[in-house]
Amino acid sequence: MRLLFLGDMVGKTGRTAVWDRLPGLVSDLKLDFVIVNGENAAGGFGITEDIFLETINAGADVVTTGNHVWDQKDAVAFAGRHDQFLRPANYPQGTPGRGSGLFYARSGARVLVANIMGRVFMHPELDDPFKSAEAILDACPLKEQADAIIFDFHAEATSEKQCFGHFVDGRASFVVGTHTHVPTADHQILNGGTAYMSDAGMCGDYDSSLGMDKEEPLNRFISKMPKGRMEAATGPATICGVGVEISDSTGLAEKIAPLRIGPRLSETIPEFWR
Repeated sequence: MRLLFLGDMVGKTGRTAVWDRLPGLVSDLKLDFVIVNGENAAGGFGITEDIFLETINAGADVVTTGNHVWDQKDAVAFAGRHDQFLRPANYPQGTPGRGSGLFYARSGARVLVANIMGRVFMHPELDDPFKSAEAILDACPLKEQADAIIFDFHAEATSEKQCFGHFVDGRASFVVGTHTHVPTADHQILNGGTAYMSDAGMCGDYDSSLGMDKEEPLNRFISKMPKGRMEAATGPATICGVGVEISDSTGLAEKIAPLRIGPRLSETIPEFWR
């Protein structure tokens, strides 16, 4: 199975770049399943129902989120209406929406996708992410109820991300980090066969501060005083993500490589998909 994960869409420039390029990527790379993190898609803060639906229409099978999931007021209302929209699974019981789901790839494979949020340097501090993941894996084990299992681990600390990867190694197909908006160079297959990358990066303008116009965050670092609102940068976007090939027989990863398309970072498409 060929799976593509795209990192956090940031603002209009990030989401429109994904919408423009994703249909061609699905076709040209013969993708079986696509996941996109959309928690910063609406002006850099949260996501609206219209943006979610447009992302699905462009070819995403699931949209994940993170700590900004509720920044747009209508998210609470629409979260429960769409199975393909995921908020972190370790929110307390009774939170609107769902944190994981079983979906079908274009190949017919059963794909479990779970959105988990870390706790180190994160706000709000949610329930234990490791216990939440254990409950999800117990309910839907790899190669029993699911042919592939993917975790979007939305967290700040790379140590927490790496430990989470080792925690589910051999029991999940792929663990990918989101939230920091900077693509890491540690894509690998762990000892037990789980593909791992600490952060997929963002889909947004990299002439920025994490996708936001750089003037206001730079001012706040220098003066310690806000001058205005944080605004999403509007320059040309670079699409960042990661591609994984998953064995149909074992549900574990066989190949992993970053995908980057755009003006700022060195462009790369996984060689095994060319």
